[in-house]
Amino acid sequence: MKARLHYENIFWITLVHVGALCAIPFFSWSALGVAVLLLFTISPIGINLTYHRLLCHRSFKCPLWVEYAGATIAAMSAQGSMLLWVAEHRLHHRYSDTEKDPHNSRLGFFHAHVGHLFRHKSFEDDPKAWSTYVPDLLVHPYYRFLSKYFVLFVALPAPLLYWWGGVSFVMWGVFVRIVLMWHGTWSVNSASHLWGYQTFQTKDNSRNCWWVGWFAAGEGWHNNHHAFPSSAAHGREWYEFDLTYQIIRGLKALGLATDVKTPVFSAPKGIVAPSLEYA
Repeated sequence: MKARLHYENIFWITLVHVGALCAIPFFSWSALGVAVLLLFTISPIGINLTYHRLLCHRSFKCPLWVEYAGATIAAMSAQGSMLLWVAEHRLHHRYSDTEKDPHNSRLGFFHAHVGHLFRHKSFEDDPKAWSTYVPDLLVHPYYRFLSKYFVLFVALPAPLLYWWGGVSFVMWGVFVRIVLMWHGTWSVNSASHLWGYQTFQTKDNSRNCWWVGWFAAGEGWHNNHHAFPSSAAHGREWYEFDLTYQIIRGLKALGLATDVKTPVFSAPKGIVAPSLEYA
């Protein structure tokens, strides 16, 4: 059966991109600075550190209040339901670059980057199906609340930005920042499965893509990640700078992160990756 268009996603993705274009006349260096500051705060701490490395892969442990705080920050990224985000990523690792992968890169750049969001997936439309991937998170009432009302958190920075710097700060700190954040995350699914080098022999197309590695705060060292999904560190070499891992190291120094897993640093190159876990 032909997949149905996801009109809600199409509408909101288009609207936010139009908003980002409308922000151009409101440009100022301070507004750009706010957008960059929020981009490299919300994305590394919220999406990369909390959603991805902590909730998806449990690559380290932290107090529950730190976990909740990070998930709340991530909700401001406008990437939908937290529970579905984690479930879809775990599914991606289980069936990476196969027909069951939600953003299978073998279907081309556009599909992997954003096209998959334009169509309903049977997986995401079936709560019983995706719930089986996140039983550890469904037991938290706060995560169920955060997933249901994430839109409230997306809008949360707007009044604060308006108070701080007026319309220009809202336009750049919300619309431009969200668009940049979206494309950073999407590039991990697309560019980092199509372009770059493979340090490890994995069963998928994952690549270490240098520009995604830097722009997405360490997420672009994607072949390393697919070889060792539970590792808190994605960068292996000195030139594979991983901002998100440096933040995790900072939390560890403060006593807020424990049992930090870093097998990437000790594993030999060129090995065939172990089975990819999804929980």
